[in-house]
Amino acid sequence: MLERLNHRFLIFPLIIVIKIYVAWMILFETGPSARILMTEIPAILITCCVIEYVVKKHKLAWYLAVDFVITILFFALVLYYKHFGVIATYHVLGQAKQVGAVKKSIFSVIEPQYLLFFLDIVVMGFLSFFRPKSRSWRPISLKLVTSVACFSILLCAISVIPNRSSFNENVKASKMGILNYEMYNLLSHKKEEMISADLITQPVIEELKNKTAVDQPNLQGAAKGKNLIIIQMESMQNFLIGLNIDGQEITPNLNKLAQSSYYFPKFYQQIGQGNTSDAEFIINTSYYVPPEGAATQVYGKKDLPSLPKLLKDQGYTTMNFHTNEVSFWNRDDLYKAIGYDRYYDKSYFQDEDAFFYGSSDEVLYRKTAEELAAFQSQDQPFYAHVISMSSHNPFTIPEEKYKMVLPERYEGTFVGDYMRAENYADYALGLFIEDLKQRGIWDNSVVVLYGDHRGLPLFSLKDEDKALMIEVLGHEYAEKELINIPLIIAAEGVTTPMVLTQLGGQVDVLPTVANLLGVPLNDYVHFGQDLLNQTTYNLLPQRYYLPTGSFVNSEELFMSGKGFEDGNYYTLAGNANEHQSATEDEFNRALKLLQLSDSYVSQLPDRVEPY
Repeated sequence: MLERLNHRFLIFPLIIVIKIYVAWMILFETGPSARILMTEIPAILITCCVIEYVVKKHKLAWYLAVDFVITILFFALVLYYKHFGVIATYHVLGQAKQVGAVKKSIFSVIEPQYLLFFLDIVVMGFLSFFRPKSRSWRPISLKLVTSVACFSILLCAISVIPNRSSFNENVKASKMGILNYEMYNLLSHKKEEMISADLITQPVIEELKNKTAVDQPNLQGAAKGKNLIIIQMESMQNFLIGLNIDGQEITPNLNKLAQSSYYFPKFYQQIGQGNTSDAEFIINTSYYVPPEGAATQVYGKKDLPSLPKLLKDQGYTTMNFHTNEVSFWNRDDLYKAIGYDRYYDKSYFQDEDAFFYGSSDEVLYRKTAEELAAFQSQDQPFYAHVISMSSHNPFTIPEEKYKMVLPERYEGTFVGDYMRAENYADYALGLFIEDLKQRGIWDNSVVVLYGDHRGLPLFSLKDEDKALMIEVLGHEYAEKELINIPLIIAAEGVTTPMVLTQLGGQVDVLPTVANLLGVPLNDYVHFGQDLLNQTTYNLLPQRYYLPTGSFVNSEELFMSGKGFEDGNYYTLAGNANEHQSATEDEFNRALKLLQLSDSYVSQLPDRVEPY
């Protein structure tokens, strides 16, 4: 058969188009369409033309090699999309070195049928090896190759040029075609317009955020001199707070904390490609993540203004506790950039009782409490940022860590595994809270707790998981739940039991904490707002995990399309998706805020390393 279909110009494009068709079914909600003829096939034919022009011998081997590279690309795109809901570009795929550390999360989204992407390579390779005649190909006219190449380049240009300005990356990829989109991102070096640093001032930011001046801030300095403990909960989403499954509380300790403290249910993630490390960056700086790449890698060499530096000026000792290796996602650079006095990573916890990516949360909290007690005895306030890890995707915790019995319908499901992992994380947190109280640390501290990012990926849930989420939420699981994380602030003698419904995001934690501790921000440019005083309005720009130009306001989540006009609206309360209040002015202001943050941080001086 291979001898009869002896034109590689027909065989290889056809094979790759089949793979593209399958990839489109996974990557785009609308599925494959006739656009593939205009967008994908021309890009494939250009590749074939290059081989015909350049390669003189062993053309079959080159075709197989190109087929293999394109197959790897689509395989990676599908896995990344199923896990993160984002169509990856070379910026992301260049982070392959990070895969080893999270391989369990990656493997959790691999379906056996995805391996069929590689079937043709195996078959063609087998035939070419055992049937030498299959390697002989009829020559192709170079005039034909030239004509095909020119026409294909024209079609690619028609697909790419009109769609360069699209804000929604998924829309852009579907309009350009996946191969054209990837090549465009690889070759395009368009840089965001840089705004001069002297034009980026707090009044400018506050005007864009529609902030109103407060003459006498509520609770300003109410916790002055107290320790600060910020706990970052891995993959903790807000819908878990108060959730009961057949009479069982998933997060009983967090529920008690939310009922006895300041609880902010309308709080949202603002991370980018760096995920957990991005959350650490935002919380400690009140800046937005960069448009491409993890903040630790893009900004890690900068001398960053930060919460640790503000508190050091107030006499605090500052530290970070994380059970993974500090080099993961270049967090060692981040910790130097924001100025921690010290950090404790995997080498300190020594992989004691380890699973997933380091020691268990029980070990994290026990050894952290012991270390904090030593600082407490020095009669000097401290700031400790504690990063939990045990509820990391894929959530398959060891059986000896089970602290709840799942109902039968949840057993063996991704949603069930997630709830059981978060139930264990909550159990370990309860031990930590009790330990802090017994050591006398709790009463002398402000404790801030928040989720770092979403736990349940929207695009890799099976039908049974989707059905369970409808049972939990009362409606279909969507982006507005995906990015909704909890924020709880507890300070003995300062906070009272209160549910605060003002809108907040991770960028708002620094100014809120600074107000409570009485730390002035007069000379600190920041993009968040004090949630205890700016309560009537907020604007939260989103990027990376939502299309560029997306934002959250007090009533709804807006997700951009090619621009504002074709965007989608999702009401935050309930299941209605009728347009509430998002405006094009907010769309433009959200983009401007991101541009200001990018410009400001990019122009900060590089950190001077000690000799």
